[in-house]
Amino acid sequence: MKIDYYNDTDTLYITLSDNPSVESEEISQDVVIDLDENSQPVGFEIEHARQKVNLNSIIFNLGNIQLEKTA
Repeated sequence: MKIDYYNDTDTLYITLSDNPSVESEEISQDVVIDLDENSQPVGFEIEHARQKVNLNSIIFNLGNIQLEKTA
């Protein structure tokens, strides 16, 4: 999984798979899911991310290791 934040558009993209996206569906306001050819999710796009996600407290869980981004 990979998380990218684009400050210029206030968009957060969470990549779940390296498979190419062939279809996108808006699952709620400002949240779009990208699907592969088998209708499996490959990523999520969250627009207006600062209003929906506290970017300063994203916690990354890597097995037994937890890293927390702090301001």
